[in-house]
Amino acid sequence: MALENSAFTSLPESLSMPVSEKVEAVEKKEEEAVVAAEEEPMGVLTQPGDLGDVFTEDTPPNPSTNNRSFQSKLAAREAEAEAIARQRRKKIPGGGSGWERGRCGWGRSKRRRQRYVEKNGRCNVQHGNVRETYRYLTDIFTTLVDLNWRCSLFVFVMAYAVTWLFFGAIWYLIAYCRGDLDHLEDNSWIPCVNNVNGFISAFLFSIETETTIGYGHRVITDQCPVGTILLLLQAILGSMVNAFMVGCMFVKISQPNKRAETLVFSKNAVISLRDDKLCLMFRVGDLRSSHIVGANIRAKLIKSKQTQEGEFIPLDQTDISVGFETGDDRLFLVSPLVISHEIDPCSPFWDMSHAHLDKDDFEIVVILEGMVEATGMTCQARSSYLAEEVLWGHRFSPMMSLAEGFFDVDYGAFHHTFEVDTPSCSARDLSLATARLEAHLYWSISSRLDEHKWEGPHLMGSLAKNLDSSSANGNKGMETLTGIPRGGTVEKEDQLGQGERNGSVATDQSESEA
Repeated sequence: MALENSAFTSLPESLSMPVSEKVEAVEKKEEEAVVAAEEEPMGVLTQPGDLGDVFTEDTPPNPSTNNRSFQSKLAAREAEAEAIARQRRKKIPGGGSGWERGRCGWGRSKRRRQRYVEKNGRCNVQHGNVRETYRYLTDIFTTLVDLNWRCSLFVFVMAYAVTWLFFGAIWYLIAYCRGDLDHLEDNSWIPCVNNVNGFISAFLFSIETETTIGYGHRVITDQCPVGTILLLLQAILGSMVNAFMVGCMFVKISQPNKRAETLVFSKNAVISLRDDKLCLMFRVGDLRSSHIVGANIRAKLIKSKQTQEGEFIPLDQTDISVGFETGDDRLFLVSPLVISHEIDPCSPFWDMSHAHLDKDDFEIVVILEGMVEATGMTCQARSSYLAEEVLWGHRFSPMMSLAEGFFDVDYGAFHHTFEVDTPSCSARDLSLATARLEAHLYWSISSRLDEHKWEGPHLMGSLAKNLDSSSANGNKGMETLTGIPRGGTVEKEDQLGQGERNGSVATDQSESEA
C-alpha cells in the first residue's frame, strides 16, 4: 500500500502539466532513479514514484529492464515519440494541408467546399443510375465525338478492321462454296475472284475493294453474280464508314473547346470601391491574336438555399448581373478586361460584409462565350471562384503600357492584385451611411431656411407690440423692453443674412468632403 500511494501521489500534477514539461519531468525522474539505483547497495529495491511501476513479490522486476542505462532508455523513448509522430503524419492527408490545429493537435479537418465547376472549366458532375442508355445510341455521332481520344482512336481503328475482316470472310466463303479453292491449278476454271487462294488473299481483296486501291492482281470476274452484288454493298458501306469516321475525327480535332484553352481567367476575384460603390470584379483575357467574335460573359452564384416552405435546394443558381441591362456584357476582347458587378439592392451580395465573406460558403461560376473567328464555331470557357478566392479590399494591377506605335500587354501581372482602402461593411450599410449623410446635409440647409423664415415675423411682431410703449418711454425704453438697441433690426437682419451665407458655405464644404 505504501508503494502504491507513493506511486500515484504526483499523478494529478503530471496530468495538469503540458506535454513537453511532462516528458522533461519524466526523463529527469528516470535519471534520478538510475543514479539512486547505482548508489544503493545490491538487494535494495528502489521505486520511482512517478513512473507508476509498482513492484510486488509476485511480479519481480525484469533484470534486462533494470540493467538498461539512462541513455538507452532515452533513445528508446525518442524512437517511440518519432514513431508516434510518423503515424500521426500518415493519418493527416497531405502532411497536414487542409487540416486545422485543434486544442489537442491536428485532429479537426478544415471544411472545404466541393467545386461545382473546376478552374479549368470542367463541370464536376457525374451522372449515375441512367437507365435510358439507348438515347446515347440515337445520337451516335455526338457520342463518338464526346469520347476521349483513346476511345475515339480505338473506335476508328475497329470500324475499319471489322468491316475489312467481315467482307474478307464473306469473299473467302464465296470462294470456298463455289469450289474455287479446289481448282487453283486448273487454268480452265473461272473463279469468282482471280488469285484468291485463301483467307489472307480474300482479306487483302476486301481491303483493296473498300479503300479503292486496286492493285490489279486480284480482280472479280463476270462469272459470279453473288460477288458482283457483294462488291456493290462493300463499296457503298465502305464510303459510309469513311465519311462517318473521317467526319468524327475532323470534328473532334477542330472542337471549339480547344480554342477555349487560350481564354484565361484571373485566379482570384476582388471586391473594392469603384465610383463610390462596392463592386465584385474579375479579369478575363485572350492569349491569341485572333479574336473571339461576339464575345459575351455571364456569371452565376451557386449556393445552397432553403425556401420559406422548408424546401432545401442544394445547388441554387442565381444570376449575377455583369452589364446585361447596359450591354457591358458584350465584350471586345482584344486586351484583358476587368469585368465588374455592381453590388446593388438586386445583387445577392447586398448584405455581405467582410466578416460575412470569411464565413460564407458559395461559388461564383463565370462563363465566356463567343464564336471562333477562324472556324465560325461557338466556343465556351468557364471558371469558378470559391468564397476564399474572393479578396476583399483588393484591386487588379494594371498590365497595359504604351510602347512605340502599339500597346504592350504584360501578362505577367494578369493575376496580380494589390490592397486598397475599402470599407469592411456591406453594400447595404454603406448605402445607408451615404443616405444619412445626404439627409443630414439636406435637413441642415432646410433648418437654416426655416429659422430665417420664422424668426423674421416673430421679430417684427415683437417690435409692433412694443411700439406704443417705446414711443411713450422714448428710445431708451424701447431698447430696454425689446432688448434691441437702436438700429438693431438692421443689424439682426444683417446677422441673419451673414449666418445664412456662412451656413451655405459650410454646407458646400461638407458636400465636397462627402
